[in-house]
Amino acid sequence: MHRVLRSALGVFLAALLTSPLLAQRRGAPAPASQTPTTAAPFTTPLSAAEMTNKQAVVNTTAGTVVIDLRPDLAPNHVGYFMKLAREHAFDGTAFHRVIRMAIIQGGDPLSKDPAKRSLYGTGGLGMLKAEFSAEPATRGAVAAVLQPNKPDSAGSQFFICVTDQVALNGKYTIFGRVAEGMDVAQKISETAADAENRPTERIVITDVAIRETPPPEPEPFASDAPTALAQYRAALETSLGTITVEFFPDKAPEHVRNFLRLAETGVYDGTAFHRVVRGFVVQTGALMSRAPLTEKQRKYVHTLKPEFSDTPHVKGILSMARGDDPASATTSFFIVTGNASSLDGKYTVFGRVVDGLPVVDAIEQAPVNGETPVTRIELTRVRIIRP
Repeated sequence: MHRVLRSALGVFLAALLTSPLLAQRRGAPAPASQTPTTAAPFTTPLSAAEMTNKQAVVNTTAGTVVIDLRPDLAPNHVGYFMKLAREHAFDGTAFHRVIRMAIIQGGDPLSKDPAKRSLYGTGGLGMLKAEFSAEPATRGAVAAVLQPNKPDSAGSQFFICVTDQVALNGKYTIFGRVAEGMDVAQKISETAADAENRPTERIVITDVAIRETPPPEPEPFASDAPTALAQYRAALETSLGTITVEFFPDKAPEHVRNFLRLAETGVYDGTAFHRVVRGFVVQTGALMSRAPLTEKQRKYVHTLKPEFSDTPHVKGILSMARGDDPASATTSFFIVTGNASSLDGKYTVFGRVVDGLPVVDAIEQAPVNGETPVTRIELTRVRIIRP
């Protein structure tokens, strides 16, 4: 059933991205912008070198989306997009079509004028020949919108895949991929829309800047030796008070490194203590208990190989939660509140509480429904204390 629904959604999206406005189907005349305005398709004068290693920084009233441009896939589409951006052609346009958790569509020059709302989706097309490729229309893909049944009709309009859209593979020219800001694109897709998928709230592209792709940021704590990792402390700021912990990189260096990295990038901020078992553990760090991660945060979440040791699970110990697979730990961790010898050698110990045990006790004593606190107890922030 789910496969059928996904297939139907893909067909609907394919039709939507190559459809004139619904008003035209009801008899309104097709706007002149549906006819190509140039005698020949646009061919970029830019060389491959001038387009390589470039990003488009799309600033919107909902946040910023950064796109890695891909001239290796579609040189003319990239060249045209760069041309329009440098001419400020996108400034003041709006995302005129959104489908929740599917796609967002923008770039129509007609969308600069709120009075032309009935024509949104029909402007700026008929400028480019297709440059189809094997690049999949997966989450983050940026592709060109087409006129109905005209593969060589792309122009200024583009769409961003918020989720994988397998049914669109090979049918649209993909010329970029979101590098940062997928959380912004997703938020735009979730904007309330009318029956024709037009946002009820105006979401404007304020400007688009072309820049050199910056070098990748080094992973936090990637080069720290275990002796350096041992110097850090972390303050777990909760809704009931602060718990300070130290780390055991001599026992579990990669778990310590991972915890510090997740804390530094804000992955733990806003998670809840979702499990409380008196005399045993209090547990937090589960991603399901917080708002969605940013794309940058998401790349730091991965499974960890176990680093079991002979360190006993006694009160105050910090240890990593996992599933049945010993190598399935990701973000969730727990603080031991009693003698939990049954966990010894089966879960990775990577630190212990050095201050704030009364706060741990308060969390443990909170009223629960089963193992879930009746009132949310939040890990509002994890702050790294540097030596």
